[in-house]
Amino acid sequence: MTVFLIILSCVLWIAALWTLRGRQILSPALSYAGLLVLSFARSNGYQLLPINATILTSWFCMTLVVMFIVLLQPEPVRRQTRGTSYMTVGALTGLAVGLLGFTFTSRLSLLYAVMVLGVIVGIYCGFLLYTKTPDGEPVRPGSGNFFHYLLAKGFPAAITVMQPGVALVLTIAINNFK
Repeated sequence: MTVFLIILSCVLWIAALWTLRGRQILSPALSYAGLLVLSFARSNGYQLLPINATILTSWFCMTLVVMFIVLLQPEPVRRQTRGTSYMTVGALTGLAVGLLGFTFTSRLSLLYAVMVLGVIVGIYCGFLLYTKTPDGEPVRPGSGNFFHYLLAKGFPAAITVMQPGVALVLTIAINNFK
């Protein structure tokens, strides 16, 4: 059953990343579902990862806020997909760089912070790279649309990528402390 739950969680996270390209309102929900499913995984009667009610509740609240923010956006902004691939790749790259925080500290709270900052910087750099392309001209810095669009599309991407990041931070922490 544990293997099934891990695979299901990974499939949900892949689906969440896939929906970032078009249906961003679903991405945080799918990502949260992956985290929730992983919280049920057990090994020898013990929880596989220490995903407790506090973690689940806080990420649930962040997921609801992000979905509500996406829902409140004007329809043209909600349908727009420009630059989302760049932001997603940037977020995943930032996540990978953020997970390197284990090389200089073993404090779990600092590792979370490094992972979160890595994802945020990755999204910003990915979007900044997109604005240098001809297609990104309308949302270049100084156009008046840069920060509005970055927040409208980057916030769902950040929450979607950070949730599997939580599981990765916990997995690496558990394996480093043994």
